[in-house]
Amino acid sequence: MSTWGAAPRRPDARGILPTSFCGLEPVVQQEAIDAVLLVVSELVTNAVRHAGGPSCSLHLSACPEAIAVAVSDASHLLPQPRTPDVLGEGGGFGWSMVCQMADAVAVTDEAGGKTVSALIPRHRSDMRMEARATVVSR
Repeated sequence: MSTWGAAPRRPDARGILPTSFCGLEPVVQQEAIDAVLLVVSELVTNAVRHAGGPSCSLHLSACPEAIAVAVSDASHLLPQPRTPDVLGEGGGFGWSMVCQMADAVAVTDEAGGKTVSALIPRHRSDMRMEARATVVSR
């Protein structure tokens, strides 16, 4: 689907990603597209904010049941759940939200950093909001 060598700016991602789903069969439901946009936004934002490297990469792929999102960066630090900051701009919402929206989430430690992957169901009947387990591999 799409790969960027550097983090896309939010307007770019919101404009490019929906067109990536055109022509896929079966058709991707709007709820799934919205979920992928949100997961991409969170994972890219986290990579830019916490990785400390000059860039990150985004890779999307599709199968009949799901859309796979993978964001790679130069950091070996694993994502950490945090208590959300409801009074300021300290964040803390994104990682738990990604884990809830995805059927599976994995963090793979690699020689040049890490890749965070999330598998988003394509069909509304498959979209569940209960907590998901996080898999970390080294």
